[in-house]
Amino acid sequence: MSGDLTFATAADALHSARAELDRGKQTVLDLGGLSHADSAGLATVLALLAHARAQRRTIKVARVPEGLQALARVSGVDELL
Repeated sequence: MSGDLTFATAADALHSARAELDRGKQTVLDLGGLSHADSAGLATVLALLAHARAQRRTIKVARVPEGLQALARVSGVDELL
């Protein structure tokens, strides 16, 4: 993923990433290209992990930006990333 992952972009990003997961192409969710993420971005990442789990697939989250990691810590979900 790259660019902003915010309230304004989360729905489109979730739709696109789910489509990739459904095609079975993704095994790593690389967040290194994110320039900004907010709570909607965190919710998107968590929704993608839940989607993969529902399909009995394991997706590794890589290169989580510090700001998103801090938001996950404050939210108590950092262990999910």
